[in-house]
Amino acid sequence: MDQPATHNSPRTWLITSALTPLAIRLIRQLLAHGDYVVACLPPQEVEHEDRSAEFRELINECKSNRKDREGWKDRIRPIRCDSRVMGQCGAAVAEAVQIFGRIDIMLCCRAEAVVGTVEELSTNPATQNLVRDQFETIYFSQVNFIKAALPQLRAQHTGHIIVLTSIGGHIGTPGMSFYTAAVWALEGFCDSLAYEIAPFNIKMTIVQPNKEILSLTNKLIFSPPLPQYEADLNPAPNIRDVLSTVLNSNPDTYIEQSEDEIQFRYPKLPPATLDKLVMETVHALTAIGGHENPPARHIVGFEGATAVKEKLKTVTEELEDFVEVSLAVDIFDSELKAEARKGRLGMEATQGMGAGEGSSSAGMGLGGYPGMGPMS
Repeated sequence: MDQPATHNSPRTWLITSALTPLAIRLIRQLLAHGDYVVACLPPQEVEHEDRSAEFRELINECKSNRKDREGWKDRIRPIRCDSRVMGQCGAAVAEAVQIFGRIDIMLCCRAEAVVGTVEELSTNPATQNLVRDQFETIYFSQVNFIKAALPQLRAQHTGHIIVLTSIGGHIGTPGMSFYTAAVWALEGFCDSLAYEIAPFNIKMTIVQPNKEILSLTNKLIFSPPLPQYEADLNPAPNIRDVLSTVLNSNPDTYIEQSEDEIQFRYPKLPPATLDKLVMETVHALTAIGGHENPPARHIVGFEGATAVKEKLKTVTEELEDFVEVSLAVDIFDSELKAEARKGRLGMEATQGMGAGEGSSSAGMGLGGYPGMGPMS
């Protein structure tokens, strides 16, 4: 394993959170391809029996005598690692290199979602701590792993960092404001980092599936609701109700919203539903991982791409509507200034020809919830 891996040759993956249904299905694909996998296991999830059950089944498969699983046990290395602790991330990277010789692809995929409006997450010290925890899980834990891996990837002069976020990196969702903020922070970090590491032949890709793909396969944390945000008093879409409905479809995850307690659940969906939910993203990751010229961003699925296009269209329209305000601060006239005004006039003419088309509710998915695709 001394030579750099090509896209079709065996590669070494480091997966920062390997207990999710998506990660487990990805690992099966990778092992079947002949790849090597370092599977990092968050200790707090390992100790949750239901959460870790599917991964234990995978390990048993790897150890079995099945012909189609031959060699799997020698190409997977589970490591308990709390990615919120920088030292543990460094130890995991070092162990990966010691066992398999290198790291070709690092998939940063740790996720959980705190559900609650800004006001609901500001009522007491416990709910305020949920905000910090949200950033620790989504932002700092992934940054820790990236920082730990950079010296190794730079020394190799090759590598691919894939960060799995969601289209929440483009579109906000009421009731998940701090989740969205953490995703935006992580994507902003990655956008800047990509320029820093490009001279070392290290690639960076942000993969953005629909929000429900990560929300319904990871821990959901519910802050106590405030009556002022109930549906009959507040017209804003209520993601709390949508997620509660999914959880309550299974008696094992039934939840009744508490007015004074923070609650959490790991969604338990039927295997066929999970496959339908995540396999499109799994295929995208296997196709992009280690590619010689990977995209900086990849939006998974038609619904997500359409939602982001609508959001970008709205941003462009607002930019053109206020172009005169933007240009007013320029001290000198220039050709660029004239071009900006010309572009605005051209856009107005186009809009006049297509009056009535389009919508200002960019990215509104299932039931009017931004970034949420169809759940069938």
